[in-house]
Amino acid sequence: MKIATWNINSARLRQHLILDWLERHKPDVLMLQEIKCETAHFPAQVFEDAGYRCAVVGQKSYNGVATLVKGECEVTAEQLPGFDNPAARYVEVQTQNLTLGNLYLPNGNSGGEEGYATKLAFFEALAARGRTFLQADKDFIFAGDYNVCPTPEDCAPGALSPDDALVRPQTRAAFRRLLWLGLTDALRTLHPTDKAYTFWDYQAGAWDRDSGLRIDHALLSPRVAERLLSAEPDKSERAKERPSDHVPLVITLQDLPQATA
Repeated sequence: MKIATWNINSARLRQHLILDWLERHKPDVLMLQEIKCETAHFPAQVFEDAGYRCAVVGQKSYNGVATLVKGECEVTAEQLPGFDNPAARYVEVQTQNLTLGNLYLPNGNSGGEEGYATKLAFFEALAARGRTFLQADKDFIFAGDYNVCPTPEDCAPGALSPDDALVRPQTRAAFRRLLWLGLTDALRTLHPTDKAYTFWDYQAGAWDRDSGLRIDHALLSPRVAERLLSAEPDKSERAKERPSDHVPLVITLQDLPQATA
């Protein structure tokens, strides 16, 4: 089973890049963030014609998430339970016996301390959702743009100031609390020390200098982690014409054995 997460930075502007990527990689699931359009304006029919069902939670011009699924799926939440902010930042589906939470976590650098508190509140609500799933013995993945560099190795030297919300101690501690629940950082469990950025800013020649960040993550519940085969950012997408500033993070899981009669 192949699952990918990608902050696309406008689904309508880059739908041709999404379609091209789907055709070449044929994932079972693609989770998109920052679709930047209202739900009704998301190009769902385009992706449905390519064989994907679409679960979309959008808003005008900002934020927005969409999960594209090949095959049957059920939408289980269109907002993160316990997070009262109205921004479109979470959609949750169930497919192939997996619950998939697609998230776009607040950046936290705007809005002063209130804006930063909103970031931490999302983390807290996500941890609570994870505890609920673990207590119910559910298999799940939380994937998307977390807007956090969990360790110094996830941020190119000089790319961010020490007080940036993506690297503040409270931010990293909130991410670690998700791991302490028993979740597995898919990429780091397979590549503990490799440079594996998922974002390069449009400014200051960040791409040419490889001054990147690892801020897109897939966290796996215990049984799902046991099925993990690979986890890689598709860095080639950043070199395309008018790309997103993020690239897809792609994980593959061992398929479950088919039930026999």
